[in-house]
Amino acid sequence: MTGSLRCGPDTGVIVTGAGSGIGRATVLALAEVGRPVAAWDVHENAAVNVVDEARSRFGVAAVGVGIDVRDTAGFDHAIAASRSAMGSVGGMVHAAGIVGGTPIDVLDESAWDAVLAVNLRAAALLIRALVSDLVSEPASAVVLIASIEALISNERIPAYSAAKAGMLGLARSSAARLGPQGVRVNSVCPGFIDTPMLQPALEREPSARAIYERRVPLRRLGRPEDIARAVRFLLSDDAAYITAAELVVDGGVTRTAF
Repeated sequence: MTGSLRCGPDTGVIVTGAGSGIGRATVLALAEVGRPVAAWDVHENAAVNVVDEARSRFGVAAVGVGIDVRDTAGFDHAIAASRSAMGSVGGMVHAAGIVGGTPIDVLDESAWDAVLAVNLRAAALLIRALVSDLVSEPASAVVLIASIEALISNERIPAYSAAKAGMLGLARSSAARLGPQGVRVNSVCPGFIDTPMLQPALEREPSARAIYERRVPLRRLGRPEDIARAVRFLLSDDAAYITAAELVVDGGVTRTAF
């Protein structure tokens, strides 16, 4: 553990979508500062693998939980297992997400429902399920992984854009409701991040990666660790007076002409 990074609190954090990409990087970033972590993922082996790494590298309490976040009936069991392993739950990061690539004129109803269920519905119902844990711990916080698509959008992914925009509203509403009980709720809006979710877009043509990189003022794709560090900050005592905020982490793409 890198002691100089530690900025409290020391309660456990549940991270959904933790088996890969931003979720995985977030588990390791939190473990690096000594926070216990519960990695939830639809692929249980991936969740177990990341917690094994968190334990071996940083010596934290950690547990991997296999769960499809659309199955909200499974939340109670998954929360109990997380609480048992970590000792407390004082944070949650909803990083689970799917894209669904059907434009509005050919919209597939089942794809729409699936995208909203994973990205938005699960976030709302997981916050609800964790309220008693969060309010009982000091300095609790929730971070929802939204997207720049909530701000600028994309014609090919209306369901994803709608879900991520909804997450911003959910975070603000939850922050207003839970703030008096000491719980902060914020969103992070990643830009073009080099994760498995972006791979189909990068593989459409050989020059796709270069095209994306030229759109970013910093001239590179984001790394999962770039987002994980922002999430870690929002969960920390250093962000104690930040709630109902959207932190855009996109290398400048949404605030510059391209």
